[in-house]
Amino acid sequence: MSSVPLSATQPSRPLNRNDYKTLSLSALGGALEFYDFIIFVFFAAVVGKLFFPVDMPEWLRLMQTFGIFAAGYLARPLGGIVMAHFGDLLGRKKMFTLSIFLMAVPTLIMGLLPTYAQIGIWAPMLLLLMRVIQGAAIGGEVPGAWVFVSEHVPARNVGYACGTLTSGLTAGILLGSLVATWINSVYSPVEVSDYAWRIPFLLGGVFGLMSVYLRRWLHETPVFAELQLRKQLAEEVPLKAVLRDHRGAVVLSMLLTWLLSAGVVVVILMTPTLLQKAYGFAPADTLKANSLAIVLLSLGCIGAGALADRVGAGLVFLFGSLGLLVSSWTFYHMIGTHPDLLYPLYAITGLFVGTIGAVPFVMVKAFPPVVRFSGLSFSYNLAYAIFGGLTPMVVSLMFAANPMGPSWYVAILCAMGMGIGIFLMRRKRVES
Repeated sequence: MSSVPLSATQPSRPLNRNDYKTLSLSALGGALEFYDFIIFVFFAAVVGKLFFPVDMPEWLRLMQTFGIFAAGYLARPLGGIVMAHFGDLLGRKKMFTLSIFLMAVPTLIMGLLPTYAQIGIWAPMLLLLMRVIQGAAIGGEVPGAWVFVSEHVPARNVGYACGTLTSGLTAGILLGSLVATWINSVYSPVEVSDYAWRIPFLLGGVFGLMSVYLRRWLHETPVFAELQLRKQLAEEVPLKAVLRDHRGAVVLSMLLTWLLSAGVVVVILMTPTLLQKAYGFAPADTLKANSLAIVLLSLGCIGAGALADRVGAGLVFLFGSLGLLVSSWTFYHMIGTHPDLLYPLYAITGLFVGTIGAVPFVMVKAFPPVVRFSGLSFSYNLAYAIFGGLTPMVVSLMFAANPMGPSWYVAILCAMGMGIGIFLMRRKRVES
């Protein structure tokens, strides 16, 4: 097959109005889809009581509820691989729209599901089915979104586009946190249990369906259109070509995903609970500090992506990982004796977690356009299923042995990130 460069190497031009429209609609849809995926965890305790027998032990109910949440992660690789396969063969836009539809409908149904008291064992079974479909959808959304925007913008703006989209995904986590806070502030615990827990799911479903409509206005990527025009679409199963010809790119992408998952899962999702357990912080304080950290994380993603365009991803990962190492180590080790520094320390750490905004920049460039969606999706979703699933357990065990355990986990991953940065810088020198 010809290796003639395609439109990921479009003529150098500034970002235009269509580029900004594509970025805005993609980031908005990504934020809403991520909101739909994670809102479940904010209401896990309430859902557990309503969807399992009342006489079930509390620990077992909570474990089964989080098991249903985890099922979404386990479904990611399969959904991502299938959707990426058709994305490489039929088009990016079709799968990009399908992924948000497959997220919105189950979220809406979850808000309407009858409880265990009404239909018995079918209640948790239907909840599990909806969660699996959500997982398959998110498995296609994140890689699909990165590929979609990177193939629309000029080559010199790929990092900025991917960083902006990643900031949209993190904004979805913030939106979920804010909606959960609002629901628990406006409604009493009895009202939340009776009916108010359904509101965030119904909102997510409605907004998701609105995003499906908005994505109708997006166009197929120039890269895929050019592949079709030149009749250069994959002649075999795209994933087969990825595993045969691009194993190095797969390994690099999986390591980058591990770094990404460490930043999001440990520093953003787990740390508020760890702070409450280790130092007795009030949940309201950790939630506010966490929201601030997510805002800085979103800004950091955009900055890291834009810097990758200017100076290369190698430098961004070298200094960004070093900054995260220093800031997170200081945060975890000082917060016990200086609780007054919770907000500034968490904010600075969140900003350096934003280094992950450069991850998709490397991943979309690691695979050729003909198998890009499949290669990126396989690497990202498999790594996230492994590391995203194991990280909470590993960090919890490290925390049980030593309250500073999470800081060591993040530090080790930061060292790996610095190593990746040096590798990318050397590779860039060799190629130039």
